[in-house]
Amino acid sequence: MQGELMWSRTLLILNIAAVLIILALGFRQFAQPPIVKAIYGSQYQELMFKCDNVMREHLIAKNRMLSEANDDSIKILNSAEIGLIECHDYDVMRKRLISLGLTDNDLALMGLKAIEEKGTDVKTFVKIHELKY
Repeated sequence: MQGELMWSRTLLILNIAAVLIILALGFRQFAQPPIVKAIYGSQYQELMFKCDNVMREHLIAKNRMLSEANDDSIKILNSAEIGLIECHDYDVMRKRLISLGLTDNDLALMGLKAIEEKGTDVKTFVKIHELKY
């Protein structure tokens, strides 16, 4: 009788543990991503947009310096390189969001929404995606 009671308690504890694990995994898979998007979404979109602009400015400054190397183009390139700090902040945020359960597709969609919100007309949208050499 005592052995049966002990076995019954053990099964109950194991069942409770299994239910708690399933609930935790379900939360991580289904509830956590929308919560993370709601909390960090606008900050991520802003950092992504800033990084995109800074990278474009850096590419333009670098190409300008290569085509016409002078003090002015070197100063502009140095300023553009300092601006790349924005990309570090974006990268840190991106890694944080991935560790919190968002996928690359979630982040890509958030980035596209940021571009759509910032790009109010076709010229702005083209400028965002266009790289000049």
